[in-house]
Amino acid sequence: MISLFINFFVFILGLTTGSFLNCVIYRLETDKSFLTGRSFCPQCNHTLSALDLIPILSFLFLKGKCRYCKKPISWQYPLVELFTSLLFLLIFNFTIYGLSSTIYYLLIICFLIIIFVYDLKHYIIPDQIIYSAIAIAVFYNIFSLYIIRHTPYLMLNTLPAALGASGFFLLIYLISKGQWLGFGDVKLAFLMGLFLGFPNILVALFLSFFIGAVIGLLLIVKSRKTLKSEVPFGPFLVIGTIIALLYGQQIIDWYFNLFFL
Repeated sequence: MISLFINFFVFILGLTTGSFLNCVIYRLETDKSFLTGRSFCPQCNHTLSALDLIPILSFLFLKGKCRYCKKPISWQYPLVELFTSLLFLLIFNFTIYGLSSTIYYLLIICFLIIIFVYDLKHYIIPDQIIYSAIAIAVFYNIFSLYIIRHTPYLMLNTLPAALGASGFFLLIYLISKGQWLGFGDVKLAFLMGLFLGFPNILVALFLSFFIGAVIGLLLIVKSRKTLKSEVPFGPFLVIGTIIALLYGQQIIDWYFNLFFL
């Protein structure tokens, strides 16, 4: 019963956090501060009431339309809220390293969700988001190394992974002169290495390229894209990172059992 209550609390926390992340994404798009000012409809600019801001439920109750101007509300809002809550539940139940690690994973996941949505919509990764996430990752690694002390190998594990991943992407960026991927992906790869360490970073990169290739081929088949079309790679890196965080070790074990046993 206690476990059910805690999971319900984490789910609600995820919903409210997802609502806040939607606010951050919109304020980034419009170059406004997300620390001040009340929420408003982006169509008619009417200030929203508390009943308009209940995660998911308000969207369903209003049938996906603004209460005031009746214009459609983007599906981004309920989807971000729902997936944030589900990821919060997964991380909370999969994390075995204590409260500090859980909080750290949840924080980085929030940044990754913002990067996913923003890059998908605008083909760019905001510097203020990626640099903030990297700073938190560096702080956590130092905190784990010198304060917690139960993971003294952590910085030695994550820093080479970050440098290796970002170096690989930097090489691709330089060779293609920014045509194959953007410099934001180089910075995101550095964050991935700090966040996942080795060997999970390899799982994340493989999954990112594999999923990106599959989605790209599907878009070409459906004639929505061509080989020369620009497709943001950041969302695939985020997906690969999340899968590697939750299931990286299982994937590695499956691979070795498949080919070496």
